[in-house]
Amino acid sequence: MAFFVSKLLWIIANPANLLGLLVLLTAGAALVGWRRLAAGVLTVLVLLCGTLTLTPLPSALLGVLENRFPQPDLSKLAKVDGVIVLGGAVDTNRSAAFNTLVVSDAGERLLALVDLGRRYPNAKLVMTGGSANIDGEDAVREADLVRDRFLPMVGFDPARVIFERASRNTDENARFSAALVKPQPGETWLLVTSAYHMPRAVGIFRHQGWPVVPYPVDYGSWPESRIAFDLLAGLHDFYWASREWIGLAYYWALGRTESLFPAP
Repeated sequence: MAFFVSKLLWIIANPANLLGLLVLLTAGAALVGWRRLAAGVLTVLVLLCGTLTLTPLPSALLGVLENRFPQPDLSKLAKVDGVIVLGGAVDTNRSAAFNTLVVSDAGERLLALVDLGRRYPNAKLVMTGGSANIDGEDAVREADLVRDRFLPMVGFDPARVIFERASRNTDENARFSAALVKPQPGETWLLVTSAYHMPRAVGIFRHQGWPVVPYPVDYGSWPESRIAFDLLAGLHDFYWASREWIGLAYYWALGRTESLFPAP
């Protein structure tokens, strides 16, 4: 149930959808002669577009998430027992539609899987990702595409990887993967996901009793917040930042993460 609620919540809260709704509301109010309403909504729309284009707010909101957990110095780790890579790096729908591998903006997650697998040949490797579609029962699973398409493409043995293919979100990534590999106290596991997603992911894994070493990849912000001077770029940053901030609040309200904004 929570999975379907989260999907519905994001459809409503999606910044691009909200901007589109404001445009329609402005046009509708103008057509029926509600000039005051049209002017008010248009003012809100202009202010939002100006904020996304001419202020560092979108970059700052994304940067706070991405800088929460810095990349670890792997040379200081006494050992690495396992690496777990969260799904989200493959566009499963387009991969199925075109019958080829279509990688998303988060493709660095897969590169990290191969890189860390080669650095630590004795570590367990876990790729976790099913289908995030609401009607995902018969959908293509991300773990299958990584196993059958991506790893052979880059010359990495799929037999080295444990594939968890049933999960639909980060909470299920953690729970289902833990049931597969049964991490033991004292083991060191690297958690690979996009930097903006790392705070929520770490909180969920800790809540499941699985301490992990964050290994963030796929950065979208800059070390210092910047003004985009580009509406689409600002909307892109604000989209991912707001998605994650809403996700943090939602998971915390459900009691599925250790805190509202997990810290190192």
